[in-house]
Amino acid sequence: MKAKLLLILFTLSLCSGLTSCIHIKHAKKPHKKIPPGHAKKIKGKKAAKFYAPGHRH
Repeated sequence: MKAKLLLILFTLSLCSGLTSCIHIKHAKKPHKKIPPGHAKKIKGKKAAKFYAPGHRH
């Protein structure tokens, strides 16, 4: 009886200990602004006009 109770408590504590170590990593945004030409290359577009400061929506 006592051994069964200890075994159950041990398994419960082991399960709760393993599930509490979940780490969620969020995507980071760049700290500095990307120049229009670089943004064009990343997106694979032909013109950088739409990434310039006066043309953003």
